[in-house]
Amino acid sequence: MLNYIWLGLMAIAIVVGGASGKISQVTKAAFDYSGTAVEIALGLVGIMALWLGIMRIAEEAGMVRALARLVRPIARRLFPDVPPDHPAMGAMVLNIAANWLGLGNAATPLGLKAMEELQKLNPEKETATNAMVMFLALNTASITLIPATMIAIRAQLGSSNPTEIIGTTIFASTCATVAAVLATRSLEYAQLQASERKSRLLGLGKAILTIFALVLLLAILKWAGVLSLLFGWLTADLFRRVISFVSDWAIPSLLFAIPVAAAARRVRVYEVFVEGAKEGFQIAIRIIPFLVAILVAIGMFRGSGAMDLFVRIVSPLTSLIGMPAEVLPAALMRPLSGSGTLGIVTELMKTHGPDSFIGRLASTIYGCTETTFYVIAVYFGSIQVKKTRHAVPAGLVGDCAGILGALFICRVMFGK
Repeated sequence: MLNYIWLGLMAIAIVVGGASGKISQVTKAAFDYSGTAVEIALGLVGIMALWLGIMRIAEEAGMVRALARLVRPIARRLFPDVPPDHPAMGAMVLNIAANWLGLGNAATPLGLKAMEELQKLNPEKETATNAMVMFLALNTASITLIPATMIAIRAQLGSSNPTEIIGTTIFASTCATVAAVLATRSLEYAQLQASERKSRLLGLGKAILTIFALVLLLAILKWAGVLSLLFGWLTADLFRRVISFVSDWAIPSLLFAIPVAAAARRVRVYEVFVEGAKEGFQIAIRIIPFLVAILVAIGMFRGSGAMDLFVRIVSPLTSLIGMPAEVLPAALMRPLSGSGTLGIVTELMKTHGPDSFIGRLASTIYGCTETTFYVIAVYFGSIQVKKTRHAVPAGLVGDCAGILGALFICRVMFGK
């Protein structure tokens, strides 16, 4: 898919540039953006090295496993078909914990191991089980506590507060996760046989009655004025301040707490940090070809005037929900390619500024969603599962919820 998108951007740029007499701008944009891509990638080295070093310390100190233990009770409810003591459960919980902490390099091997173990429980080897689909939903719409890549790029592009998107990303990624889980459960129920539906109808009825009772209780409390009495202090301004506080203090708190806690457990923090930091340089170098490819294509597309034309066409649609049309390409690209979206978001921040509403919204969208099609292809491909059932729609529902959540929280926090 990305092949066609990349080729389409280049072809449209040349055709539109030639027709509008801007072919010289197209050529200039290709050279300018290729140099920009390398500058940005090299600028990531320091911040990526810092974060990966700290996360390696957390991993060595057992903090990832501690977080996994906290997640385990929830995991048992999400994966009722997997025995609690099965190796698949341990691998899935560790994978989820690693994703929350932004440990992508550690999360992927754990995820592949989890899929391998889940396949052992699978009676139909070419068809995904409910547990597999739920696990993929949690990977494609994972809660993100620290969007390290976006923080690094924002800092490189001169943001006055690169970490201000932490709070918005946590909010939006939580929306994505909740929506993906609900969509998975709903689609799972829709695919059940009639006999199986009857057996689960009682449980579903209890859940509906519980939700109805809670809504009724809230309505009564609101009518009686109890809610105003209890939560009248929670103003919009206070909400913004809480999110800002989380964004400002998250990184300093982690930089202090993780090494201190690890040292208390006799982890050789300096040596472990250096080992983890080495990956920062490797990752930054590794993304140069991807950034050059996508930034050159986008630069040519913008230089030809095609981007302005696209924005004018889609503006009436995006304005209905208050989304700037310029951000739509990033939202559409995110399920297809992480590197492609990274290039688009970087270009948006370079053009509009990292501290603009567009820059903040694009950063949050990148941090709160995942490359759905890539994750599904890698994870299912590793165990030769061909029938993915409702994994794709569930993942896309999570992506949409994350994007809408990002738009909502960014409008609350940054205004537009």
